[in-house]
Amino acid sequence: MSHARRPIDEARRKGRGATSCDAGRFERYGREDVCDGWDIPEPQGVLRTQISEERPRSVINYTRSPDLPFDRTLNPYRGCEHGCIYCFARPSHAYLGLSPGLDFETRLIARPDAPEVLARELSRKSYRVAPLAIGTNTDPYQPVERDRAIMRACLEVLRDFRHPVAVVTKGTLIERDLDILSDMAEQGLVRVGLSVTTLDPALSRKMEPRAPAPARRLATIRALTDAGVPVRVMASPLVPALTDHELEAILAAGAEAGADAASWIMLRLPREVATLWQDWLEAHYPDRAARIMGHLRDMHGGAVYSSKWFHRMRGEGPYAELVAARFKRAARALGLDHAQPPLRCDLFRVPGREDAQLSLF
Repeated sequence: MSHARRPIDEARRKGRGATSCDAGRFERYGREDVCDGWDIPEPQGVLRTQISEERPRSVINYTRSPDLPFDRTLNPYRGCEHGCIYCFARPSHAYLGLSPGLDFETRLIARPDAPEVLARELSRKSYRVAPLAIGTNTDPYQPVERDRAIMRACLEVLRDFRHPVAVVTKGTLIERDLDILSDMAEQGLVRVGLSVTTLDPALSRKMEPRAPAPARRLATIRALTDAGVPVRVMASPLVPALTDHELEAILAAGAEAGADAASWIMLRLPREVATLWQDWLEAHYPDRAARIMGHLRDMHGGAVYSSKWFHRMRGEGPYAELVAARFKRAARALGLDHAQPPLRCDLFRVPGREDAQLSLF
């Protein structure tokens, strides 16, 4: 169901990525500012971040996507204050009756019981261990984590269970948890993927307004690797005709900071993200909009996006093949072309369960 567009004044959305707060696809009625009959101007202030709470019954989400290297994920938060305009997770906010636009980055949902629920799920006799991915939907180290510390508490649970985990982030707050991560790294239980989308701080501020600056993220890679934590530099997403020319430079900067592996993903525009992205292009780079969208359509059979397995991450056709070849060559030259060693699953144990068994004798 389509609704009327609801752009938000630039002064109100300062420091935000999206330009509108359109209704989600599951909302029956659109959102409109309705006059209550009083001819009194009512000035509206800057959009502030609002945080509500959710009490989940389970926190491990299982996925059967054949093009993903993991089968289970966890998300401490819904929505993400980083406000990356390209974020493929934005449509998930529509399931909550919220806008994938500005609501996604201003109306967050914290899950404070996640560590307790995680421990309960890992303790089940039916549980079978495999690497858990965190940060695949929304960033676990977004600004709200500084005060809530839900991600840190989840890491503590995983450490106690000796459970393997792969973390994806662009948040430098991960440095706070180096004590836990370094201990887990010594046991082969953790690896981190850190996203560097561009090395241009001005472009980064427009495209991902509340994420750390590129140079600060590279410093985080160095901090992690110095602590013995294996890090993969992620050139994700690459934007054709806007950031793809930086591919080799991003990989080189990551390698210099200590990363031991690399990956890349092409810009993805599922559902509402397509409209949000095109609005952003018209606001910031109208001279490049047609060229960027043209490349994307060429890679997806004329559509702006295709969700086909093994296609959605990188597209198809000459342009996608050229980027893939450039990545392969640069990664090989920098020593980033080898796969990271598999995380260990053989150390998993439920804390206290061994002691309980021994107490019977």
